[in-house]
Amino acid sequence: MPESARKITPEDILPPAEYDAVRKELRAQSIAEKKNRRMEVGPYATFYFENYASMWLQVQEMLRIEKGGAEQVPGELEAYNPLIPQGHELIATMMLEIEDADRRDRELRKLGHIEDHVFLDIGKERIKATPTDYEDRTTPDGKTSSVHWLRFSFTPAQIAAFRAGSEPVVIGISHGNYGHMAMMPVAVREALAKDFA
Repeated sequence: MPESARKITPEDILPPAEYDAVRKELRAQSIAEKKNRRMEVGPYATFYFENYASMWLQVQEMLRIEKGGAEQVPGELEAYNPLIPQGHELIATMMLEIEDADRRDRELRKLGHIEDHVFLDIGKERIKATPTDYEDRTTPDGKTSSVHWLRFSFTPAQIAAFRAGSEPVVIGISHGNYGHMAMMPVAVREALAKDFA
């Protein structure tokens, strides 16, 4: 699959039988690639940086699970195409992963609007994440969702600095109840640099 692709089209979708024939291989390849497209920040938050390949696989999996056929394709493309970076940005799914259900409920109630407190630093340059165009992920009573989709929009100079690798890259969350940062490893930065045009 082309790393530079910016949109999944109906023509990109494999028929069910064809997908099933290569599914095991594609999923193994995806797991290997995702190792350098994820970052843990603090005890609960994990960022999974999306691209054409990850969203294409997600669409194929949704079609396989729901078996909606050609009629299902437009809805899946509408849902997942906005999560493919367009050459000047990184897009991440942020998962708040807490196994115990009771503890998860308690913690998510403390983290309302956490999505508004995520940032990426390149040296002294800060890029504030913006939630993608989905419904509010925090309920009126202040409980946040365990899944958020975030966009980091870069200027050309920031892209150049990210690619150059001379400045440290840090992902952070500055929520009052969850303040954590993590340095981006070189392998992750090199993988994510391919998302830029």
